[in-house]
Amino acid sequence: MEVEEAKILLGFPPNSRPDPSQVKAAYRKKVWESHPDLFPDDQKQVAESKFKSISEAYSCLESGDVKGQRYYKAGVYSRVVKTGVPGTYSSAKRGNRWLIGAPFLLIVLGTIGLGGIKANRAYNLQKQTFPSHNPFLP
Repeated sequence: MEVEEAKILLGFPPNSRPDPSQVKAAYRKKVWESHPDLFPDDQKQVAESKFKSISEAYSCLESGDVKGQRYYKAGVYSRVVKTGVPGTYSSAKRGNRWLIGAPFLLIVLGTIGLGGIKANRAYNLQKQTFPSHNPFLP
C-alpha cells in the first residue's frame, strides 16, 4: 500500500506529515467505526474488507518503510542507525568506579586496622593475666 493512499484511508490530507500519536488516534477512530462485529450479517463482508485495509494503512504508516520508500515522521527519518553511545554518557550512567570503590576500600582497611589493634591489645592483656609456662606458646 502506498503512503499517500494510507494517509487518505486514515483521514489525513495526502501531503501531510502526521505524528505517530495522530496516526494512532485516527486508526483507533476508523477501526471503531468499521469493526465487523458492529455491523449486521449482510454488511459484515464490506466492513471486514474496510477494517483490513485500515489495519494495513496503519501498519504502513507506523512502520515507515513501504516498498523501498522511506516515510519520515515529523521530519525525522524512521530508520535510525546505531552509532554507539557517547563516552561521557556511558561513564555517567555506570558511575565512576573509584567513587564507589575508594570509600569501600577505606572502610575495609580501617576495620582490619582497628580490629588488628584491638586484637593485639586483647592478646597482650590475656598474656599478662594468664601467663603460659608452655615453651611452644608465645
